[in-house]
Amino acid sequence: MKIFTIMKKNQLYLLSIIVFFVLIAAIIFKYNVSKIEDENKIYSLLERKGTAANSEEWKQTKEKANSFLAAINRDPLDKKSQLGLAALFIQEARISGDYAYYDQAAMKTINDVLRIDSNNFEALVYQSLIYYSQHHFAEGLATAEKAKNINPYNAYVYGLMIDGNVEMGNYDSAIVNADRMVAIRPDLTSYSRISYIREIHGDYKGAIEAMKLAVEAGGPGDEYTEWSRVQLASLLEKTGDYMNAEMLYNISLNLRPDYPFAIAGLGRMQIAKKQYDSAVVYFKKANGLIDDNGIKESLADAYRLAGKNNESKKMAEAIIYELSLNAEAGNKDESIGHYADRELAYAYLKAGDKDKALEHALFEYNRRPQNIDVNETVAWVYYNRGEIEKALPYIKTAMKTNSKNPVFINRAALIFYKAGEKDLAKSLIAQTAAINSHIDPILQAETLSVMQN
Repeated sequence: MKIFTIMKKNQLYLLSIIVFFVLIAAIIFKYNVSKIEDENKIYSLLERKGTAANSEEWKQTKEKANSFLAAINRDPLDKKSQLGLAALFIQEARISGDYAYYDQAAMKTINDVLRIDSNNFEALVYQSLIYYSQHHFAEGLATAEKAKNINPYNAYVYGLMIDGNVEMGNYDSAIVNADRMVAIRPDLTSYSRISYIREIHGDYKGAIEAMKLAVEAGGPGDEYTEWSRVQLASLLEKTGDYMNAEMLYNISLNLRPDYPFAIAGLGRMQIAKKQYDSAVVYFKKANGLIDDNGIKESLADAYRLAGKNNESKKMAEAIIYELSLNAEAGNKDESIGHYADRELAYAYLKAGDKDKALEHALFEYNRRPQNIDVNETVAWVYYNRGEIEKALPYIKTAMKTNSKNPVFINRAALIFYKAGEKDLAKSLIAQTAAINSHIDPILQAETLSVMQN
């Protein structure tokens, strides 16, 4: 009887081992099938929204995509067609805001090329761009560096070096690469990057001059040109020149109807005029045309200013949900993931969850401890938690480039005032007062309340 029991236990043990290995084999098989399906998946363009869906540009873009797809179908090793298709995917991500889909489509296409030719310069450039759109800045910078070593005479690759170094907080390196880029090819892409570097360092006059050159170098109505025109208008906003900013937003809409970033710009003009219900209309329209977190945040703020707190709360919750989905996707598959911790920090702050806000702010800080925007985010979260001493070192790091961004200056002033450095706080507030720049009314009210105490 004892021998029978032992035999039965051994059989059960053997059976459990067999079941375990069968399950492992099934998981591996399912993974391999899924991997093969992903590798063989063919991506195509998604339909555009609004006026853009009926434009001649969209018609030509679809014709190009169909031509590339046909060529790839005939010859899967056609690198030229694969790169052309990837470029269209990257372009459509900018226009539609659907980065989750188009990043995946572009990365898959680029990886097909890199499997054939691991040192393909153009493929590495596109891969770097995709990493940046996913906020994988360290990976994007490393890829740009590899591309630059292959072709150090290409201007655009220095633009990628600028972008990566700015995001990682290496501002001196960004300046060196900007000088190199504009020396090789002075065009829209180089002028716009010079403008941004000048803005970061508090030189708004120089930033405006460079962005004007960027707009002049582009073709009217082209997405890149109108993006530059909107950035120029935004710079004018920050220096208090609302009349010319509004004019530029309207010019952009005339040249590229339903351009969502120009519509959002007009929404900000309405907030500056305290026409909050009107601002909601503009931001809702822009939000319907593109999936963009910044526009969603502006809509949530406009709802709040218009006294529509329920709508504002729902929008804030929707932002958190969408950003969390993107972040979760990134943990499972880096080809579609998007680091969104800085954005989540602000979203949770607006939703009143200061613990989650700090958690995400510190996640982003650990990736990019030298970036001024990330340091400002951590400082602002600590300020809202009432931990002023903890906020101080971060806001001081954020000020290292002498940024004159009005929102940043106001937040810094609040932190310094609460820390007892009242003279410094008042001098900072005087900077924004001098240029009459628009500040969020809620931030304005808080600044006035704190400074009067």
